Amino acid sequence: MNALNPARIFEVGMACWPSRVLQTAVKLGLFTALGDKSMTGRELQKALDLHDRANPDFFDTLVALKFLDRDGDGPEGRYRNTQETATFLVKTSPAYIGGFLEMAHDRLYRFWGDLDIALKTGEPQNEIKISGKSMFAELYAKPERLEQFMDAMTGASLGNFIALADKFDFSKYKTLTDIGGAAGVLSMMVARAHPNLDIRTADLPEVTKIAQRKIDAAGLSDRIKAVNVDFFEDAFPKSDVITMGMILHDWDLPTKMMLIRKAYDALPEGGAFIVIEALIDDARRENAFGMMMSLNMLVEFGVAFDYTGADFTRWCKEAGFKRTEVIPLAGQSSAAVAYK
Repeated sequence: MNALNPARIFEVGMACWPSRVLQTAVKLGLFTALGDKSMTGRELQKALDLHDRANPDFFDTLVALKFLDRDGDGPEGRYRNTQETATFLVKTSPAYIGGFLEMAHDRLYRFWGDLDIALKTGEPQNEIKISGKSMFAELYAKPERLEQFMDAMTGASLGNFIALADKFDFSKYKTLTDIGGAAGVLSMMVARAHPNLDIRTADLPEVTKIAQRKIDAAGLSDRIKAVNVDFFEDAFPKSDVITMGMILHDWDLPTKMMLIRKAYDALPEGGAFIVIEALIDDARRENAFGMMMSLNMLVEFGVAFDYTGADFTRWCKEAGFKRTEVIPLAGQSSAAVAYK
């Protein structure tokens, strides 16, 4: 019998260290500065305008964490991106996901420092504690923060949207509306893969301006329209498919049910309602990321929570949907689909 070893306890208990190192590297633009080049520690320190104390500890930590490669040792050693960081953490890469890590650096890290308070009070621990305004009110009041948030959501969801476009059979449908469509990325991924669809990305006016700019830049304005919809106040546009990417988990159960019923009302017979989330496994034993995402909803909103596929099925059946299925996407996320 192997002796007990506390290594995993230390690894998880001190995971804030590697997390902060990676987030800070993204925030500083380290991986983008390297791009497809290599640099000595001194060159990289100068490029990022860092103090002498950063070199070599900060860079070598990233090597030990497998986020940088280094050719050679000592002051003449040259740092370069790994294949992984070159693909996902260089801003010019189409697969860039660093926006979510930048938001984690700027917002989530310090809010999670009050997780114990959230667990005792059930109250959000974000900007509302300082300003009295909700997270969304703060974001919409500051255009640069709103665009950072949208970029973060793009980074968190891009792989899922690509997988959805590949795995779900859109061939039998003609129209799609993405509710809470943010920067329009889901719409763009589906539009590129399925020319049969007429697509709308729906959100508030401040958001649809940004989405339309990105859609135009992608050359997809003939396929996708950005439309203004307040999903609390407005009926959803009639469509064969209604999608929501990381929307349903933002709310309490009565609001979730309201959104599900609006989706049901907007769909024709045989239409599909698709939500993309880090669905928790039904037994609540395996998807730690999904459960931590639910804790993040507590930190951000208090009453909001993530859910299982079985939860989604129960709610959708109550709203009148005939059947549901769960389609695994990227990482620990899935598409939960309800058919009318």
